[in-house]
Amino acid sequence: MTVTLEDVRRAAATLDGHIAHTPFLPSRTLSEITGATVWLKFENHQFTASFKERGALNKLAALDARQRAAGVIAVSAGNHAQGVAYHARRLGIPAIIVMPRFTPHVKVEHTRSHGAEVILAGENFDEARDHAMQVMQARGLTLVHPYDDEAVIAGQGTIALEMLEQVPDLEMIVVPIGGGGMISGIATAARALRPDISVVGAQTERFPSMLCALEGKAPVFGSATLADGIAVKQPGRLTLEIVRRLVDGVLLVDEGDIEAAILLLLEIEKTVVEGAGAVGLATLLRHPDRFAGRRVGLVLCGGNIDPLTLSDVIRRGMVRTGRLTRLRVRLRDVPGSLARVSAAIAEANANVEEVHHQRAFTDLPLQDTEVEFVLETRGFAHVRQVADALSALGFPAVVDWPGGIGDRG
Repeated sequence: MTVTLEDVRRAAATLDGHIAHTPFLPSRTLSEITGATVWLKFENHQFTASFKERGALNKLAALDARQRAAGVIAVSAGNHAQGVAYHARRLGIPAIIVMPRFTPHVKVEHTRSHGAEVILAGENFDEARDHAMQVMQARGLTLVHPYDDEAVIAGQGTIALEMLEQVPDLEMIVVPIGGGGMISGIATAARALRPDISVVGAQTERFPSMLCALEGKAPVFGSATLADGIAVKQPGRLTLEIVRRLVDGVLLVDEGDIEAAILLLLEIEKTVVEGAGAVGLATLLRHPDRFAGRRVGLVLCGGNIDPLTLSDVIRRGMVRTGRLTRLRVRLRDVPGSLARVSAAIAEANANVEEVHHQRAFTDLPLQDTEVEFVLETRGFAHVRQVADALSALGFPAVVDWPGGIGDRG
């Protein structure tokens, strides 16, 4: 059995009025950066901040009275959990959610806030899934699978109906892949409506499960990824068949690409996405030649990122772009030296964020010292201007360039 366009259309009718028809908007600035004409599908605007509501609700709506009374169980790193929990409560269906132990705290608490019983088990999705199967059998529950289910796939496919209704001449759609439910639904609908459209999958280098399955290779996984929502080690049986038949390829991105994409979406589009939600844009940044000159739709599939993680991404991004800089200045350890260095930094229009005065842990002569400054700057050229200004005043400055690279000025 497989999923058809009619299944997706029936799902759209089921979901109508219960989930958001999210915006699908062009981005002029991201288009200039990537060389493609970029449209963004803001699935992070759903109530639970993820596309997962679509498939979860479509599955829940298909249950019979006995299944609803007994309750459902789901296993998820977070977004599917919230979608199931939220709509199960709306429909009066008891829900149990099994989540990996290291799921971000914000996702765990949001899931609990929707009324579900949350069980934390396993080090990763696969171990959590094994535990969920045991609970399901013991309690007679119905599984709401996060991706390998016809009703779930059809629900996710409604994204493509909305995208092509708004932009009928779209040429490509880039879709993040975990287990493959979203790309299977989108590819089913999009290719049925527009056989010439190209659907491209995106995965992280640390979790390339779908790509390896397509190529018949044994995958090698990393310990973790910023895109935890798509950190799946085994694609679905249904989804693998659909992807093999309808998707034009899977591209990989690294963690730095994802961080850069999160920061760009925050700065340019003023929208918050989680790691998985940024993978589409990361793919355009990493593989620009594949998309240059094309009308490309990106699915911002979720926005549930831990605030502390987002803070780290922002600061690391500022370092990578030269807007947050660390430099070390050697000076005489006498009164007034630090004041003159600070005045020179101010004169160069850089702002001091942190100062660390190092006297003990150094091999400099006793009369000299090294002061470490963290500065807010405008970019790499400005960093070089600050360093040159200090050196010209007799205060040699060593810049800690990001990635250990040399002079970026």
